[in-house]
Amino acid sequence: MDFILEEWKEDHIAGVAKYANNEKIAGRLRDSFPYPYTEEDAQWFVGDCMEKEGKTQLSRAIVVDGEAVGSIAVMLKDDVYCKSAELGYWLGEPFWRKGIMTRAVQQMCEEAFRRYKLVRIYAEPFSTNLASRGVLEKAGFQLEGIKRKSIFKNGCIQDSYLYAVIHV
Repeated sequence: MDFILEEWKEDHIAGVAKYANNEKIAGRLRDSFPYPYTEEDAQWFVGDCMEKEGKTQLSRAIVVDGEAVGSIAVMLKDDVYCKSAELGYWLGEPFWRKGIMTRAVQQMCEEAFRRYKLVRIYAEPFSTNLASRGVLEKAGFQLEGIKRKSIFKNGCIQDSYLYAVIHV
């Protein structure tokens, strides 16, 4: 399926509100991603992405047929971690299993490595998020380790998996 990665703009708010309001998505992300996901949440999120763009993160809307259907971001670290960044993403459920996210991860990592001269980009999906782990593996990330009992989500303690891609 065709998609483009676009810089965030206010036109993306409606799509974010529509596709982010999904308990399956929120259940696989940090608690800062709310459910239910309201129009106000989408306004805050898009505004935050626009404000931080190029300063502390590289973030893009995942756009299909002119509508924002997901998000992907590389959050820059500082201090002794200044050559590292964390990758985060989500995609609306109607677009799952179409190869979009693997290609989006590859594109964002290429751009982030080039733009910020990073050495390492990492992601930490929950152990139960097999789809996200598969995306990372297909995109060239390697499993570095398992952080046992590191996540408390929806009343359950679970492991997280630490994946990274290195560029030297």
